Amino acid sequence: MPGGPALDELHSKLESRYKIYKLRDALLELEGSYDEVWIDTPPALNFYTRSALIAAEGCLIPFDCDDFSRRALYGLMEAVQEIRADHNPGLVVEGIVVNQFQPRANLPQRTVQELIDEGLPVLQPYLSASVKIKESHELARPMIHLDPRHKLTAELLALYAALQPAAAVKPRSARR
Repeated sequence: MPGGPALDELHSKLESRYKIYKLRDALLELEGSYDEVWIDTPPALNFYTRSALIAAEGCLIPFDCDDFSRRALYGLMEAVQEIRADHNPGLVVEGIVVNQFQPRANLPQRTVQELIDEGLPVLQPYLSASVKIKESHELARPMIHLDPRHKLTAELLALYAALQPAAAVKPRSARR
C-alpha cells in the first residue's frame, strides 16, 4: 500500500486515540494469506514507525555511512529494545542495511567496520551510492523496473537473496 499526504492528517487522530496496535491487529487478520509482508516506514521514529515495530517480527535498519546516521542508529536500536520490552518481545533487528556506500572512501569503510566490530548485524552486500535511486524515487518505479541491469539493482537483489536463508531457518507464519 502506498503512503501519501493523507497519512500526515491521520497521524494525530490515530495517535490521540491510542490506535498504535491497529496495524498489528490488521496483519494478524492477514496471517496465512501472504508469505511475507514488508512495511516501509518514514525515516523518523514517529507513530507509524512505532506501530510498524509493534506489528513486526523483524526489522531492517537503513544506514548511511556518516556520523549523523550512526547517532540515529544507536537511538533507533534503543527504541527497538524499548518496544521489545514493552510491546513486542519477539521483535528482532534482522540487520543493518548499508546505503550510499563508497568503497574507495576511507570514512564509509571505517564507519561500517566499527559497526561490525561492535557486533551489530551489518548485512552484505553494501548498497552503492547512485543517482539512479533518486530517479527511481522520483518516478515511483522500483529499480528492478527502472534499470534491471544497473549495479545497484544487482546489489538490491543480492541483499534480498541474502535475507532469504534467514527466513527459511526461522519458519514464520507471516513475516512482517
